[in-house]
Amino acid sequence: MRLYRLTTATLFQWKSWAICLFAVCALPFALSQISIATENATLLKPAIAQATWAMALLSAIFWGFFTAAKLGENNARSGVGEYFLTTGVSSTRQLLEMWLSLLTFIAPLPLLASAVCILAASPGQAAERSMWITTNLQYGVLFLLAIAPLAALAMSVASRFGSITGFVTSAALAIYGLYGVGYLKLLANLESYPALKWIWAGSPHYHFADPTERLRYKLGAIAWDKFPLLLAYFGGILLVHAAISRVLFRARATA
Repeated sequence: MRLYRLTTATLFQWKSWAICLFAVCALPFALSQISIATENATLLKPAIAQATWAMALLSAIFWGFFTAAKLGENNARSGVGEYFLTTGVSSTRQLLEMWLSLLTFIAPLPLLASAVCILAASPGQAAERSMWITTNLQYGVLFLLAIAPLAALAMSVASRFGSITGFVTSAALAIYGLYGVGYLKLLANLESYPALKWIWAGSPHYHFADPTERLRYKLGAIAWDKFPLLLAYFGGILLVHAAISRVLFRARATA
């Protein structure tokens, strides 16, 4: 795990992770004070919860995917990947170790978001508070399952086509899966084009991992008989992205 330790030490020295820490743990409280929630006390806690998860998603997309792309490109073009190949560390192992290192910094984001929502935005009633805790923990798991494969994809695409391409690829997929599929479904219902419905059905539905609407309207936790289906769905996406990432990833730059 030498590459894992090297990558982790590098990311820690970059210190850009501190921006994500501030964005998730402090910025939601500031944003809620400049929102309409200040005019109605009952809206303050939902505003904090919504802002917290929004900051976690933005941090994962912009910092996580950009960092993943930068790591993938640097590993291929700096000669580090080629060096590790000569020591017996395969391309697959390099991708895995760098991915695990990045997850060491991304995984705390949903945990911190859940902690902020539970400690600072829980409902007053005991029954609602219990449901609130369950909802946040469920979406913490789904958040990580949705973001992790996209980070590996950004890393592998960047190793072959450059960091900008790697970042844009994963960021575009994430934004499309979070928001674009909703507009596509609306368009498919308005227009009689069966192709649009097929595209919608085959699209990655990352909005299933976004808890903001459920928390805002206190819709409760995901039913436990449906939660394994979501785990299987995002697990399937993870396997597909893992295969694509391995095919695209390269440990050395071409001449």
